[in-house]
Amino acid sequence: MFEAVLSLCLLSDPSVCRDVLIPGYEATSVADCEAMLVRNPPDLDTYFADFASDGLACTDAPDPMPFQQAASGVFVHRGIISDAAPDNEGDVANVAFIVGETAVAVIDSGGSRKVAEQIYRSIRSETQLPIRYLILTHMHPDHVLGASLFAQAGAQVVGHVGLERALLDRRETYLTNFGRLIGDDGFLGTQVVTPDVVVDGALEIDLGGRVLDLRTWPNAHTGTDLTVGDPTSGILFTGDLMFHEHAPALDGSVLGWQQVLTELQALPYETIMPGHGGPVLDWPDSAEPLQAYLELLIADTRAAVARGDSLGDAVQVIGQSQSTEWQLFDLFNPRNATVAFTELEWE
Repeated sequence: MFEAVLSLCLLSDPSVCRDVLIPGYEATSVADCEAMLVRNPPDLDTYFADFASDGLACTDAPDPMPFQQAASGVFVHRGIISDAAPDNEGDVANVAFIVGETAVAVIDSGGSRKVAEQIYRSIRSETQLPIRYLILTHMHPDHVLGASLFAQAGAQVVGHVGLERALLDRRETYLTNFGRLIGDDGFLGTQVVTPDVVVDGALEIDLGGRVLDLRTWPNAHTGTDLTVGDPTSGILFTGDLMFHEHAPALDGSVLGWQQVLTELQALPYETIMPGHGGPVLDWPDSAEPLQAYLELLIADTRAAVARGDSLGDAVQVIGQSQSTEWQLFDLFNPRNATVAFTELEWE
């Protein structure tokens, strides 16, 4: 298979370049790919105005990213349990795609455009149906920064009613910090894209013979959490409302998260894809470790407040009895303790 690529370079450093996938021009020969580019030239200004470019070409498509088939028409990919880094290029969150009779929906987009390009190739290795929707489960950069690739492919970007504001407020921070972690080569072409379709409560998305149930939640892991239920397969895609192996990350309300986790366990699903780990887990049994961690976070924080600990002292003890239970614990628990202490010190 051949695909169209654009040689893209940084305006600030023209020596930093990479070939960026242009979706929609896949063909079985170079000649057919080139003919498609002539017949229907791609819109480059919308997505690459902030970069320097040096011409389109058609080239061999690399091997697709590995996905496993979790159920008929459901494909899942486990992100690496790691902070974003040059060697993973932002592939640190779980992603999935669901194939209906007439369309495809993608759930989360990875932490860079380069990761999203790999996801796109995997989709195209399974189906040529249009990618109609990209569903973003929450605002964090490892889940949303590949969105521009799917928007360019014609997908509607779907997210929580509060997602646009959250992304606009954090846009420069996300691009700067994630870009620094991944490095210019891997991050090149990455942009922040806001939703075309917002969900406030519930929304159904029809892929043709397959309807997905989208639901937003009160402030929990973040203030922009959204789940995707697929009744056809019986799988619930929780985003980061569920963590497995990877240390939980609290960026919202610890009390809210505890309540939402309880409500999630009552939903009629027997399998989930969490935001990290897995990638598929039995439900609701797999909720127990996260539930225990949140209970500990609340209990330790309340005890620290009752003792009169300062925030600095409290962060040193809150949650520490579970330090061996989670990967990346030392990276995420101090922030969790800070957020929990700030929430609970005045209750």
